[in-house]
Amino acid sequence: MAGAPTAQRGTPSERPGRPARKGAGTPRPPKPPKSSEPARKTAPRGPGARLRRGPVLASLVAAVLLAGGGTWVLYGSSWLRVEKVTATGTQVLTSEQVLSAAAVPLGAPLVSVDTEEIESRVRGRLPRIDSVDVVRAWPHGIGLKVTERKPVLLIKKDANFVEVDASGVRFDTVPKAPAGVPVLELNAGGSPSARRFDEERLLHEAVLVAGALPEPVAKQTVQVTVGSYDSIVLELARGRTVRWGSGEQSDAKGRALTALLKAAPKAGHFDVSVPTAPAAAGS
Repeated sequence: MAGAPTAQRGTPSERPGRPARKGAGTPRPPKPPKSSEPARKTAPRGPGARLRRGPVLASLVAAVLLAGGGTWVLYGSSWLRVEKVTATGTQVLTSEQVLSAAAVPLGAPLVSVDTEEIESRVRGRLPRIDSVDVVRAWPHGIGLKVTERKPVLLIKKDANFVEVDASGVRFDTVPKAPAGVPVLELNAGGSPSARRFDEERLLHEAVLVAGALPEPVAKQTVQVTVGSYDSIVLELARGRTVRWGSGEQSDAKGRALTALLKAAPKAGHFDVSVPTAPAAAGS
């Protein structure tokens, strides 16, 4: 209608019957941008952190000092140096020969001594030595414990004798035959098996037999004669002989011969080529 007053629109807070929305009309603060990196934890700072780091640093410094001091004691000081070298186990050789071959440097730091090099040097210079054990005897010593080779057979060479051990190693030449070691006699030239078994193979068989002889029998054995691979004969003291056969079953043959010598001490001929059926004959 003309002349009626017109309603005016106001803001929502001014509208009758509706409460104003909380926070309406006030601008929101912008959100901080999200970072792709995780938040870093900063180490605590202050007197407490310094106190905790102190013992750790002190321990590290002490360890370095101890290590340096230990190295100096082992290598730089005069406390742990070689002053004495000893050799034991010699029988034919002398201790002086072993010490000369070892050539251990006196005055050197004990920890720096190369024991393997000394062992190699002794065995190389003295073939009679089968093994040598080099040990450090703290604080000032080096000990050499040697084992010499033992001859089980002799090979006549001109006026001398070549010593052969149980492994077949020819380790020394001596002018006089050691007591209780038999001499090898090879007579296989006309044997039919000579082409198949050469001199070295026959020597191996003879060494095998001689090395298997029980000590009481070995002391009585004067000669080992090899006619062929399976024809080995022992010559004992007082002209007695033993037919041994081949080098096979030598341990059993040695036991059988020992029993025969006790059972028939006056017998002149023994046969152990078949160790399960040994025999003795003659007087």
